[in-house]
Amino acid sequence: MIPMIRFTATPLARTVPQLSRRDGRIRPATRIVPEETPVAFSYGGSTHAVMMATPADFEDFATGFSLTEGIISDPADIEGIEAVETPEGYDLQITLRDEPHDALVTRRRHMAGPVGCGLCGIESLEQAVRETPSVAASSLSLTPSEIAQAVAMLNSRQPLHAETRAVHGAGFYTPGKGLVAVREDVGRHNALDKLAGAAARQGYKGAAGAVVVTSRVSVEMVQKTAILGSPFIIAISAPTALAIRTAEKAGMTLVALVRGEEFEVFTHADRITPEAAHPQERTSHVA
Repeated sequence: MIPMIRFTATPLARTVPQLSRRDGRIRPATRIVPEETPVAFSYGGSTHAVMMATPADFEDFATGFSLTEGIISDPADIEGIEAVETPEGYDLQITLRDEPHDALVTRRRHMAGPVGCGLCGIESLEQAVRETPSVAASSLSLTPSEIAQAVAMLNSRQPLHAETRAVHGAGFYTPGKGLVAVREDVGRHNALDKLAGAAARQGYKGAAGAVVVTSRVSVEMVQKTAILGSPFIIAISAPTALAIRTAEKAGMTLVALVRGEEFEVFTHADRITPEAAHPQERTSHVA
């Protein structure tokens, strides 16, 4: 367990006044909205990135960000995480067991990242289209009903979204177990980083399950999923053309626009298998 300094938690959502137009009339009302705060990632006393994020699951966020940025290869590479609360936000001071780190230089970020951005502040075009690990060796397969179940389960496991209708969710689905981890955030990339950290810290191997997201699929969502090691990304919204090309090259199955039992498959459809004769006997397949 990574030691972490405790702090006074910022509320994840607040009730704010508003005017609501209903039945042709405008009336005073209230709405619950999510919090959004700057979260810095610091290594060796130097800030590497600042993201606007939901102030929750900081251990998972720090671990997942470090993994998906290639700064570490295992949660055990982190010696400690100290969450320092400041008037402006939170500084996650991450201590590594070994000072690395070429990734801290090659992926150095110098500016804040808004919630919708996963590539903000990188210094070259090459970094934006960095090499994506192959997940082609994974033998994981899913049936159509499992794909539908994964999305349905994610929809029911997002308490902050149920309150606010304003945050993204990311889940890790394994056959036979269902969703073993779910994380929410105002930023879709942040939600996926938090999920990557949660799954890794719980000991799940990416090849054993599918990443399920409530957002569109951009190229960095595919890259982060591949770094996690998962051969599946399943989304409620559509993918970009570059995300499709990247998933194809990485050997990843990209399923999107899931609506109940209906969905579209853009790459490596061979991993989607006919319904099992005995679904209760389905178990995780790990490469």
